[in-house]
Amino acid sequence: MRSVASTTDPSSPAAAERGLTLLLGGARSGKSALAVELARRQDRPVVYVATASAGDDDMAARIERHRHERPDHWTTIEEPIDLSGALERSAGSMVVIDCLTLWTSNLLECGTTDDEVTARATSVASRAIRRDAPTVAISNEVGMGIHPETPLGRRYRDVLGRVNQAWAAAAGTSLLLVAGRAVRLDDPWLHLVDTS
Repeated sequence: MRSVASTTDPSSPAAAERGLTLLLGGARSGKSALAVELARRQDRPVVYVATASAGDDDMAARIERHRHERPDHWTTIEEPIDLSGALERSAGSMVVIDCLTLWTSNLLECGTTDDEVTARATSVASRAIRRDAPTVAISNEVGMGIHPETPLGRRYRDVLGRVNQAWAAAAGTSLLLVAGRAVRLDDPWLHLVDTS
């Protein structure tokens, strides 16, 4: 169990040196803006790992908007599947992964089983925490909305929930963003009374 002392303010110098930060939230919650600002405050090079593919006009517009939000001198790796490889190619650089939501969708579209997606999430998150530079991962929290009508929608919601749990368990700092504000997500056992 991680102690409260092991978590770090994501804007502090200690968090900037290394470690994993997970930013969760809904659409337009401020996740990407915070990740970009955290990366701008770094002295080291930044690699932006984009997992999206422009499948339609709306997604193409979103991708273009995100490109304009980040500095031109950052390296962008467009990698919809192999996050482990993207991390390997980013040694010494701060990495922003945008986002686990689409990465999960991409894996499911390729026929990856639910258990394989969860195992990959655990493996890549473990790799991220062993890096010599910081990693910020962005993901959507989709489990608080309307219950999906379709079996595929329910499957996706459940798998993404497990992916988010794997990354949150590995992260030194996990934040839930709503309306540009953040709430720290701690291990719930840190807040429960020991009844043994």
